[in-house]
Amino acid sequence: MEGSVIDEFSDGLGRMNDNADARIRQKILDLLDERRVGRTICPSEVARLLWPDDWRPHMEDIRLQAARMADRGEIAVLQRGKQVPIATAKGPIRLGKRREIAPSMASQKVRLGLCCQFAEFDCKFRTTTAAHLLSLKTKERRQKLSEICFANARSLRQALEFCGAQGIGCFRILSTILPLKTHPRVGYMMNELPQSEDIIETFRDCGRFAQANGIRTLFHPDQFVVLNSPKLEVVQNAIRDLEYHAELCDWIGADVINIHGGGAYGNKSAALVQFANSVKSLPSSIRSRLTVENDDKTFTPADLLPLCQELKIPLVYDVHHHRCLSDGLSVEEATSRALATWNREPLFHLSSPLEGWNGPHPERHHDYIDHADFPDCWRDLPITVEVEAKAKELAVLKLHRELNGRTTMRK
Repeated sequence: MEGSVIDEFSDGLGRMNDNADARIRQKILDLLDERRVGRTICPSEVARLLWPDDWRPHMEDIRLQAARMADRGEIAVLQRGKQVPIATAKGPIRLGKRREIAPSMASQKVRLGLCCQFAEFDCKFRTTTAAHLLSLKTKERRQKLSEICFANARSLRQALEFCGAQGIGCFRILSTILPLKTHPRVGYMMNELPQSEDIIETFRDCGRFAQANGIRTLFHPDQFVVLNSPKLEVVQNAIRDLEYHAELCDWIGADVINIHGGGAYGNKSAALVQFANSVKSLPSSIRSRLTVENDDKTFTPADLLPLCQELKIPLVYDVHHHRCLSDGLSVEEATSRALATWNREPLFHLSSPLEGWNGPHPERHHDYIDHADFPDCWRDLPITVEVEAKAKELAVLKLHRELNGRTTMRK
């Protein structure tokens, strides 16, 4: 038998006949073909289908055949979302399609990130509405919220396992993963929900998984989190929302809560002063994770960089926004100055225009990334680049493949 790991693994096992080997191999391939992108199978599924009344004695036969297939490059053997040699794998394993396992990004300096949800992979995050919750009695409402939060915690683990299996090094967590957490009428404290300890422990387990598999996690609250609004109530609501995100960060180990600078309100300089004052009032649990991003309507990198230096908060440089709203800085200059604001791995954003740079609305995001939009000066930087594209995981994996063989970059 050829293959260094196969000899060690098969030593002492009985040899099955060629017909049984072929049946196992074909059943593994058939099951994988039935799965959607990124899904894996357990060897026991194969054994149960082939020997429904007496499957357990055949588990080693399945693992041996899987080892042969992995050695030939037909499939991948996974444990906790990472590819492993089957000869040294202790405990349960999963089998995945080799062609769907992206080339490892761990050896690449640039870490590509996936934002919040999926295009094809079957992983959903549940939500609800305030109107529906208000129609329920308090006990029913809390039970409903508990069920949704628990389901979302489990979905997060599923999402992280997908990222681990596909070599995706960063996952932006949906801010509504605990839906309506800070809503003025139906908001809640976690200890008010049934199974709150189990929910929190599931999130903590997600954090342990992410750390063990080198997956960075972060948050990007929605546009309603505005720290420089002239309305005090808006700022107070924003701070409550940031406190909620900081709590999630504690559980999961996320190191970024990224927000925009807010509005100009007729006086950009005064608006930045108000932003700075609000940031200075924040507790360290928020400030230690807070970042600010340039946008495509109001605040450019040149506007925000002095603020970042004053407040000692990092700039998340969005190159698409910068190309839509220029400020005299080149991409190379903005990149260099943004890097200098970080005290941990820098985070940048990348997207491509839906209708091209000469289209009527270049700010709109495309389903995929034109790899020419990836700045050449980012190529060898130890950074995270979040891919903001509507095709989600498909866009991330496609960009990774193209970056490995690309030739022409856009300045």
